[in-house]
Amino acid sequence: MLTTEIALPAVTGTISTHRAMPMTTIAAQWLVGFTEHTEVAYRRDLTHFAAWCDDHDLDPMTARPPHIATYTAELTDAGLSTATVSRRLSALSSFYKYAVLEDHLERNPTLKVRRPIVSTKDCATVGLTREDARRLLVAAAAHSPRSGALIALLLANGLRIGDALAADVSDLGTTRGHRTLTVTRKGGRRVTIPLAPATLTALDPYLAGRTTGPLFQTRTGRRLDQPAAFRLVRSLAKAAGVENAERLSPRSLRHGAITAALDAGVSLRDVQDFAGHVDPRTTRRYDRAEYSLDRHATYAVAAYFTAEP
Repeated sequence: MLTTEIALPAVTGTISTHRAMPMTTIAAQWLVGFTEHTEVAYRRDLTHFAAWCDDHDLDPMTARPPHIATYTAELTDAGLSTATVSRRLSALSSFYKYAVLEDHLERNPTLKVRRPIVSTKDCATVGLTREDARRLLVAAAAHSPRSGALIALLLANGLRIGDALAADVSDLGTTRGHRTLTVTRKGGRRVTIPLAPATLTALDPYLAGRTTGPLFQTRTGRRLDQPAAFRLVRSLAKAAGVENAERLSPRSLRHGAITAALDAGVSLRDVQDFAGHVDPRTTRRYDRAEYSLDRHATYAVAAYFTAEP
């Protein structure tokens, strides 16, 4: 249940009285199936909007585009970053889309509201250089088999830490000759990803034949949680002599992986799939060489037109 309960006023317009249902009830149904990390984030964003509606004597289930636009403007005026505002609107859009699909609403009030454009400049997350990543891998392998396996997976596959920690050993498999791991990404999407040989070199000794339980677990067999992973990353980074180690987080490894993929020349479309981004503009935020003259498309286009058929 959301923490903010909103009394339903007289219902008009976008919702039929015979199917009226409180936002809290619909939200509880909508959140089923999301990963723990995504559920917490969406619940927080929806709760914030519910509180805003309460302050404005508005039932969220009768909100119209002007209400969403006003909410957006107030978020911006409060000094929130465009990324935060965009994320909150994305959560609202997902919720209202679900409400329409389940016949609780006739229209999604967020559809015609323009979202702020997230900058394609460098992401604010503190990232890792290529040399930083190498030193971190060495430090992790020296620390423990679990550390070596976790850092190798995060760096090689660019996973969100919540996705990695939610995986079970049973999610490992083989597909068309590739060793794979199936993870649940944002939005509840199940995605099968390949594991590089270097990742398996770290992962297999850690598992030591184990076939059940969480992929990453504590000594007592409990699932490793995000706070512990956060502390581990900073401790390993400090041991590896990584610059700004005290500011790093598991997200820094994801940032480093996505940036490395772009620097290695992987196409934007493939990096977008690698990162699980819905919008390619999100992927471009990680591109440190965004305006590199060496990679300018003019060279490829000119070569294409002048090449012999």
